[in-house]
Order: sequence, then C-alpha cells, then structure tokens
Amino acid sequence: MNLTDLADRYGSDKGSKKHRYTELYHMLFQPFVNRKITFMEMGLLIGGPEHGIDADRETKDLPSIRMWLDYFKKAQIVGLDVSDFSWFEHDRFQFIRCDMDKRQNIVDAVGDAPAFDIILDDASHASHHQQNAFLTLFPKLKSGGMYIIEDLRWQPPAYEIRGLTKTAALFQSYVNTRQFEHSDPNTAEEFNALRDDISGCFVFQVRYQKHRRDQVAVIHKR
Repeated sequence: MNLTDLADRYGSDKGSKKHRYTELYHMLFQPFVNRKITFMEMGLLIGGPEHGIDADRETKDLPSIRMWLDYFKKAQIVGLDVSDFSWFEHDRFQFIRCDMDKRQNIVDAVGDAPAFDIILDDASHASHHQQNAFLTLFPKLKSGGMYIIEDLRWQPPAYEIRGLTKTAALFQSYVNTRQFEHSDPNTAEEFNALRDDISGCFVFQVRYQKHRRDQVAVIHKR
C-alpha cells in the first residue's frame, strides 16, 4: 500500500490533503517496510498546549500511528506525546507521555527504550522542544537510521522562546557550512559535537517548492 493512500485513509495530515510528507516518506522508508524496526513518532494528534488546549484534553484517535502500524507490518511503534493516549492498545505499540519543555523529561521518558531506526518529530514544533529532542534522541538512533523534524515553518507563540535560533535556521546553517550556528553557544557546541555522526542532512520546503519556507528536515545517521 502506498503510504499517501494510507495517510488519506486514516485522516493523517501527512498525506495528500495537506502537507504531502508521505510522498517523501514512501521513498525514504521503503527499505524498512518489511524489517523488524523500532519507529518513534513524537506528537500524535493535532491540538494540545501549542494551540491553547489543555494537555489533559480528551483524545479519541491516533491517525498517524494507525497508518504506521499498517505500513510497517513488523515494526514496533513508539508514540510520545504530552497528552494521554494510553487507551490505545496494540501488540506493536507503546505509548510514552512526556512534556518536552525540559531535556531531562525526555531523558527520563525514553531512558529504557531500545535504539531507534526512525525518529519523527511532529510534536509542538517549538524550536527548543525540537532541539531538546534532537540532542537527546539522535544519539539513540541506530547507524543508518533517519531523524525527521516536521513543520519547521511554524512555531507556536505560546511556547517559542524569543531570540532563540529557530530549528530551520539551525539545520540550514549546517547544510551551508557544515557547522551548526546557534544563539546559545552551549547549544551550538552540543549540536556540533554530533556532526561526525551525521552522514547527510536535507531540508525540504513546503510542498517541495523551492521558493517556499523550510518545512521538513531529514537527518541520516552515519
């Protein structure tokens, strides 16, 4: 099954109706489809504190998780979110509840998790959340794995820290110079310490149109 068809079937915004991420992912993920991989997605349903909705909101669906379980027939799927999705049960799904505002929260949440083959960040889209997650989880990615960050063009006003380097600019600096440039020297140093483990970094624009804003980053681990 084509991944875009699955996204549209389950109502995921990753499909043809909105972002079209699945057009890219279907190509990238083909080598993993029939393997026993471990896949993590952060951010499991539209809405939440980044949109002014309480983290304890009622949740009733998991469109992208249903899509991944159908697409990756042998994969263990790990879902992480600030809201509660523990009601969803599947023998290949594990839910972790976590507020990504502090790195230690992420460390505590995934400390016992196995190494991942693919990590996809579709959480709050706040720059410091994205960067906290990458610095914590990229080291837990297997060699040959992929780390993907979605929705780079939008940051939630409720969470975004004024003056902090946006994640899109951070990865564009690496693409352009092979050096991570950041408003916080310590954060820049931590990102640059990971350069030897990055074999490729690609930033794609909205709907893959070069004149539009950066939308998704794909980082491949050496």
